[in-house]
Amino acid sequence: MNPNLNSVTLATPRRSRLTFEIFGVCAIAVCIIFSGEAFATTKGLSQIVTPDIQPLGDLSLSFQWQSEQIGNPYEFQAELGLTKFFEVAVFQGIKPAETIFATELSLIQKEPYLLSTGFANWSTSGQAPQPYLLGGYYTEHHKLIAGIQAVDNHIQAVLGYAYDITKQYRVQVDFQSGRSNFFTLGVTWTPNDFVQINPAIYFSNERPGNVSGYVVLTFTKHLFGPKDP
Repeated sequence: MNPNLNSVTLATPRRSRLTFEIFGVCAIAVCIIFSGEAFATTKGLSQIVTPDIQPLGDLSLSFQWQSEQIGNPYEFQAELGLTKFFEVAVFQGIKPAETIFATELSLIQKEPYLLSTGFANWSTSGQAPQPYLLGGYYTEHHKLIAGIQAVDNHIQAVLGYAYDITKQYRVQVDFQSGRSNFFTLGVTWTPNDFVQINPAIYFSNERPGNVSGYVVLTFTKHLFGPKDP
């Protein structure tokens, strides 16, 4: 899972509360960086949710920067695999402030075939949850994704493709229909066992010449349960 979030904030909490949230997330990130062995997971594509589930007990913390045309410019994300078939994610927007929730449940998890459902973009700014159904065909190098997502009573198409060149490098494209969404081109770099960097460029569906930037930095640590081999 790694959905792009396009919700609009309606209200901003007090600065003291926001400062506390930023401090808390930064403190957790520092603990992860300096606390022994950790394991990186692929966070998905740039814009769309992906059907692979966060491994059991793996906690990923991310900082995301993106153009205001895409969504909230500054966001933290926490993503946790609660079971082998279910994960939850929370996004905290910084400026403006908002909290966004997402879940994912695996229906089929027998690679190369994947099928997952859940909801994305349930925001404290008033955005209703957006349910989705996604299928995937995952091989060692090629990952194909297709599905649908309900947004404001409209069904949007979701498409994605990733090619894993090596364990360290991935190139990827994705698309979500709808005037407010994008076609994206991106890469994922995994320089070591606990960090990933994913920069991408976004092309507006409404105005393809309108190009925006995006980058996310992710740290992952295994917290509980058996580790995937």
